[in-house]
Amino acid sequence: MKPQFLIAAPHSGAGKTTVTLGLLRSLQRKGLKVQPFKCGPDYIDPMHHTIAAGRPGINLDRFMMSDAHVQELYKRNIADAGAGIIEGVMGLFDGSVKMEGSSAALAAFLDVPVILVVNAKAMAYSAAALLYGYKHFFKEITIAGVIFNFVNTPSHYRILREAAADIGITALGYLPVQDDIHIPSRHLGLHMPEDSGYEAVIDRAADHLEKHIDLDLLLQLTLRPVREVSTSLPQTHRGKLRVGVAYDAAFNFIYPENVRAIASEVKYFSPLKDTVLPDVDLLYFPGGYPELHLPALSANTAMLQQLQQYSGKILAECGGMMYLGEAITDESGQTFTMAGLLPVRTSMQHKKLSLGYRQVYIDNILLKGHEFHYSRYEKAPVIASADIRVLNARGETLDSPVFRTNNILAGYMHFYFGDNADSLLDCLFV
Repeated sequence: MKPQFLIAAPHSGAGKTTVTLGLLRSLQRKGLKVQPFKCGPDYIDPMHHTIAAGRPGINLDRFMMSDAHVQELYKRNIADAGAGIIEGVMGLFDGSVKMEGSSAALAAFLDVPVILVVNAKAMAYSAAALLYGYKHFFKEITIAGVIFNFVNTPSHYRILREAAADIGITALGYLPVQDDIHIPSRHLGLHMPEDSGYEAVIDRAADHLEKHIDLDLLLQLTLRPVREVSTSLPQTHRGKLRVGVAYDAAFNFIYPENVRAIASEVKYFSPLKDTVLPDVDLLYFPGGYPELHLPALSANTAMLQQLQQYSGKILAECGGMMYLGEAITDESGQTFTMAGLLPVRTSMQHKKLSLGYRQVYIDNILLKGHEFHYSRYEKAPVIASADIRVLNARGETLDSPVFRTNNILAGYMHFYFGDNADSLLDCLFV
């Protein structure tokens, strides 16, 4: 038995990330090893979780991953921890199609209770109706407690606590507004963990929670056994590879299980600073924020020349794909030369959000992943192969090119292949 629960909210913006980070740090202070998880495909939140908990944050996603893989990841990573915390995605019941892949679906699947974070700034006893709906809408989950956020007075909280009691949900406390624990947003989401003062923000969030939330009661209400799982992660029949992973301030959106699945040896390198490519079988350029480092990337001509001479296999996703293109234009209209390995030019001007799960069929091999970017192609590239189809979560065809040459697989999609490495390698090693 150990405390394990999912932090959810009725909608985005209720404060679940700040609460999650504060809880991770607070329980760590209590001497618990706390394992953080993230429901869904987000690659930034797990970076924050890793800093707050001192353990790597792990994605659990029932669209991109098989159910057996989700179970295996959860069991393996929580095994030596004293507690497990899953941060939900969007609203509790929001999924790719209705509830599919939602926080509620994951909580039911793993049999963990939910702690609901409610933005009660402009709400009083009406919270009873909201909590009643969330408690009874989906009977397969248990809402073990509620934390009321943005509540500034004990009298306000008293009304909210009475509302929760009338519905049969335990109120665990309330959090007054505190501006110095707010994590500001960047154009793709939260600020990155390396931003100045980040550790202090997490500590202040933990201090805030410890002052206002009954942590001992929360731990007591969320004690659950960890389900036994008999599955094991598949091994690639091709054998694992020596993989060079681009990793620095420009490229860092990585699902750790991807690297784990394909790499016998990992060599990290920086397109910003290094001038020599590692000696590997496969170069992996993940997404990130290349648009924030265009002068340095373009000025590192030694690295660009190394790439132009490289004859091995390359996997590139989103920002990595942009870097392999001919040029990137920043928001001001200035254009910077890139590697020129793909016949594309991308731009940060006239930004438009592209967001959602993706299914890619390449020669009838299925790869899954997620797309999240504001940049765009300056002109629509032509898909070279009719054997590549890109679909969204509903199975609708999308005009979102995926490039496949004799040595490159690239596109805006962030692939997930932690349980599907052979499919990815079959597409690369044709």
